[in-house]
Amino acid sequence: MYTRRTPCSASGFGGLHRRTRSRAKTAAGLLATAALLVSACSSGSATTSAASAAAEAALVELPQATPAALTSYYGQKPAWRACGVPGFECATLKAPLDYAKPSSGDVRLALTRKKATGPGKRLGSLLVNPGGPGGSAIGYVQAYAGIGYPAEVRARYDMVAVDPRGVARSEPVKCLDGPDMDTYTQTDATPDDGKETDGLVAAYRTFAEGCGADAPRLLRHVSTVEAARDMDIVRAVLGDKKLNYVGASYGTFLGATYAGLFPDRAGRLVLDGAMDPSLPARRLNLEQTAGFETAFRSFAKDCARRADCPLGGKGASPERVGENLKAFFAKLDRRPVPTGDAGGRRLTESLATTGVIAAMYDEGSWEQLREALTSAMKENDGSGLLVLSDGYYERDADGAYSNLMFANAAVNCLDLPASFDTPEEVSRALPEFEKASPVFGKGLAWAALNCAYWPVHATGEPHRIEAKGAAPIVVVGTTRDPATPYRWAKALAGQLSSARLLTYEGDGHTAYGRGSSCIDRTINAYLLRGTPPTDGKRCS
Repeated sequence: MYTRRTPCSASGFGGLHRRTRSRAKTAAGLLATAALLVSACSSGSATTSAASAAAEAALVELPQATPAALTSYYGQKPAWRACGVPGFECATLKAPLDYAKPSSGDVRLALTRKKATGPGKRLGSLLVNPGGPGGSAIGYVQAYAGIGYPAEVRARYDMVAVDPRGVARSEPVKCLDGPDMDTYTQTDATPDDGKETDGLVAAYRTFAEGCGADAPRLLRHVSTVEAARDMDIVRAVLGDKKLNYVGASYGTFLGATYAGLFPDRAGRLVLDGAMDPSLPARRLNLEQTAGFETAFRSFAKDCARRADCPLGGKGASPERVGENLKAFFAKLDRRPVPTGDAGGRRLTESLATTGVIAAMYDEGSWEQLREALTSAMKENDGSGLLVLSDGYYERDADGAYSNLMFANAAVNCLDLPASFDTPEEVSRALPEFEKASPVFGKGLAWAALNCAYWPVHATGEPHRIEAKGAAPIVVVGTTRDPATPYRWAKALAGQLSSARLLTYEGDGHTAYGRGSSCIDRTINAYLLRGTPPTDGKRCS
């Protein structure tokens, strides 16, 4: 099942910064390859009307003065301590559970930093977020950004991360245990009849009920707006007048929301792999579905040029490669193949689809995907695709899952009304989704149903973010990005009053630190010297 990693819960595949996640896994073994789906909203004409309303609605700036009820939060002094990762310190802060009622209780936020190494004048803190929603920013900075970002950036900035509320170390939302998650991830996500549809609905209900039972109060207060307000407390506690920030994927929505709420405090913001906050969830899911199809066609063209491509002879068209992959999925639907898993898991259609989608985030994974498909299709060995799927779900070798998928659903289902309310609505929308992606459309449409059963109602709606008065903000889009289609970057840049659009002509999810010296030089110049690129600059 795909969720706004943006498979939908109201979810979609938004996604984590996949390349950096892969590097982090190699460097420290802390992060698995992963990526998520975006919430969809309504169906039929309601989608159009919601999109029209969002074109008029804009996120409202908060007052510049700190409310008296929040001064104690802004005045906190973090007690930094060693936390087992060389060079990093950790601390815990408090934020109000409910900003409308600050006296009703707190939420604890986990924070980490690695101080600027020098030489050169310190530029303050650089907060980073890898996306999701649900990705651990602390895991990301400790395993990758704090040691893998350009040396000149790390020399001038304290590298900082806070896990958003409900995520990882910050009072994590929990829904299911390992065995139950194994069952959930193997549920048939492309039902062929009423019985299979009932099974999928039952799985979504079980997942939602588990989340509701674990954190009934917290689930009402894990929205992106609340997480952005938390970041302003972090900024103040760190002693920075302005927030400097690099956000990838969903992290761009979080960063843009911060700028919209606090434009006067927005410093140097990089939003890489941007999302469009003005779209309702169903539209987001549909456009993301088309994005995965674009990425798959790139993979298919590359695969067909290689002798080891298991999906068609040399020179096969992308359409033929896609048809062969769909036929393989259908075969797995009838008869899953062995994986050698100690718990007896077999490669189902759902797990195989997740594994393929996971590999779309980074063209560096295409060779691994070809090998995994070859083993499954020709040798009846599904272990390679299972590895890709487990990475996506952040399942470790002992069968334990991180809270990534739980937090992903919790945030997405709160930020936007669900894409669909009933299975019948999904069935009516299938032709549209399958047109967007003949390979993945059916599964991604059904994935957008899960927020229909969420235990709390959405508090957010689609809206524009303008951030009038903010300093220049760099919005980065990749032309063949699977999870955050390039159109979204253009749309966000068109909304933000001070945006500079930077385009990477290439494959994969996000652009910074993925091999383009042009992209990296441009962003480094902005972070280090405050020099934004010319709007519309393109790199390859």
